[in-house]
Amino acid sequence: MRRLNFTLDEDTIQLLNRIADQYYHGNKSHAVRAAVKSLAARLGHEGWVVAGFVPVTVDTEAECHTCHRHFGAGATLYRPVFRKGRAQNARQQLPSDLWLECGECAPIAIES
Repeated sequence: MRRLNFTLDEDTIQLLNRIADQYYHGNKSHAVRAAVKSLAARLGHEGWVVAGFVPVTVDTEAECHTCHRHFGAGATLYRPVFRKGRAQNARQQLPSDLWLECGECAPIAIES
């Protein structure tokens, strides 16, 4: 643990007190920690990131998530595999829609 010394305006102090009382039994340190974690996640630095891809042979026509090219049945596309991590383009939630990438877009998606 480390002590930090910073100054807050009166409105922010009142807000911190309300949040700490309502959610953290008055513990301001827990309230500040939760706020910082929430801010980090909201800024897109922490969440779900693409860890890699697995090949998928499609049964029907499919579309690349990135370039939107269409591919017929029997084509091999790539489904992303997600892990928790930090990245500029991290997603807050796992995608609920079908996400497939073509062979050209998959390597680009893993680098971002």
